[in-house]
Amino acid sequence: MRRSRCIPACAVAASLLLSACGGGGGSSSLLPRAAAHHRSGSGSPIQHVVLMIQENRTFNNLFAGFPGAVSKKTGYGLVSCTNSSQKKKKIKLTAANLTDHGDVTHLYAAFLTAYNAGLMDGFNCIKYVTNGKYEGKAPYQYVKKAQIAPYWDIATQWGLADEMFETQGSDSFTAHQDLIRGGTCIESPTACQSASSIVSLIDPPTTSAAWGCDSNSGSKTTTINGALQVSYDDGPFPCSDKFPDYGSNGYETLRDLLDAAGVSWKYYTPVWKSNTPSALWDAFDVIAPVRYGSEWKTNISSPETNIFDDISYGTLPEMSWVIPDAANSDHPGYASKDTGPSWVASVVNAIGESQYWDSSVVIVVWDDWGGFYDPVVPPSPRDDQGGPGFRIPMLVVSPYVKTGSGSAGGYISNTVYGFGSILRYIEGNWDLGSLGTTDSTDTSMGDMFNYNQSPRKFSQISTTYKKAFFLHQKPSGLPLDTY
Repeated sequence: MRRSRCIPACAVAASLLLSACGGGGGSSSLLPRAAAHHRSGSGSPIQHVVLMIQENRTFNNLFAGFPGAVSKKTGYGLVSCTNSSQKKKKIKLTAANLTDHGDVTHLYAAFLTAYNAGLMDGFNCIKYVTNGKYEGKAPYQYVKKAQIAPYWDIATQWGLADEMFETQGSDSFTAHQDLIRGGTCIESPTACQSASSIVSLIDPPTTSAAWGCDSNSGSKTTTINGALQVSYDDGPFPCSDKFPDYGSNGYETLRDLLDAAGVSWKYYTPVWKSNTPSALWDAFDVIAPVRYGSEWKTNISSPETNIFDDISYGTLPEMSWVIPDAANSDHPGYASKDTGPSWVASVVNAIGESQYWDSSVVIVVWDDWGGFYDPVVPPSPRDDQGGPGFRIPMLVVSPYVKTGSGSAGGYISNTVYGFGSILRYIEGNWDLGSLGTTDSTDTSMGDMFNYNQSPRKFSQISTTYKKAFFLHQKPSGLPLDTY
């Protein structure tokens, strides 16, 4: 699709290529033959990418006050939500619990209200979906540091991106699609390159059960065209074989590139039950060749805790997506305990203490803004699919993350990234080619690494809840997202 947010990605890629020539990854001799890796032409030591996707938080909501990062504990709102004076007022952010039940609206219309033509002062004028009332001060909060200590610990030791923006200003449905393909254009690849013909998904489908090929009959999607006109609940059924021009190599994902190159992958996700909220947790349910093919059983791995076994038994695939149970997702109001940070840390610790450490990177990203305040204006100009969206956090853990100036070696990247930056890095790591979405226009996150440095040693991330807790935890059955 056409993206007007152009970033000097080629310069970053060139510098990464130069740094990569030194190599230095861990030995693959410990891995079984089934997990043999594919080195890229750049000599990257990274043989395993683990992408963990958490839920519904802006950068400021989780990292307000983090040393060296851009954040605020006072924001701005409009004095009046009903006139056009645009007079603003200061609003002090509230320190909140991670488990607070205030689920605020984060659909595309809410994004536009909060964004307010780039003034970033309309968050208090967002309306709740349930009752139509203004949310007021509800979006203006940040999570208490003590409750997300593992996240701050990771950021202090490893990599933190404070200029990562979600691809579209919407919710989890499109965000999870963006994280497997870099965009949601449903037209042919050629049509997706033109503002006059591009049509993309935005906001969730009409169904409340599954989001994808298993949606209830008659389910519709909401779409946005290149003029940023939204057609609500009037789009195609949310299964890729129902999208326009699907037969013209339409709606390909990273899976297509991985399969073509023989690079192994799995999508670890909570237990999937058709026609229940749990069925919202699988982005590949939208992808017809996966849903109706053999990979639905071989590559979609449930429960999500299967990743622990694959790490232990030496069968971790080269590319992994990891979707948490709702109770461990950081989604507002979904849990009575703040287990999300421990869930992430448990997976990071499992990698860090395994044979995979010297050849891996764990990327932790939050899928969308969740309706919370953030002071940083998304990059301009706007694109033709409703983005870029608001800033969200990204943590990067690897022995090759650059050593920063932080007290424990943490590195803060100020490079502007989008979800396409993650895909672009993965594609470059294995010479996969490009999908031609935001993966071809966003700057690769590869500038967070130094492949010439000696692999950094891993230090365990302290957690309240250990791996055993998650292995014995009963599935919550809660949906991926709410409005």
